[in-house]
Amino acid sequence: MSFDEHLIKDARLVILRELAKQTDGRLNETLLAHALDTFGHRRSRDWLRTQLRQMAELGAIRIDEAGPILVATLTVGGQNHLERRMIIEGIAQPSLGA
Repeated sequence: MSFDEHLIKDARLVILRELAKQTDGRLNETLLAHALDTFGHRRSRDWLRTQLRQMAELGAIRIDEAGPILVATLTVGGQNHLERRMIIEGIAQPSLGA
């Protein structure tokens, strides 16, 4: 796996974890970009949107549009990945106990 692939998988895991922290499992792309920045993933809005769309294709999240803003919602599949009940290829596996 290349370093870039590793970064993408890690960023996707950060996204899932941030969604899981929310009472309703939802965040908009602006707040997700801020969360990624906090964890060292400073990327463009287009890059984030690409990751969100790919995560939706993987079944980890659902995407809704609120005007021009994307809103991501954690799915059961995404939660199961965080709980290590299943593995979603393309997203880093959470460490045990995390």
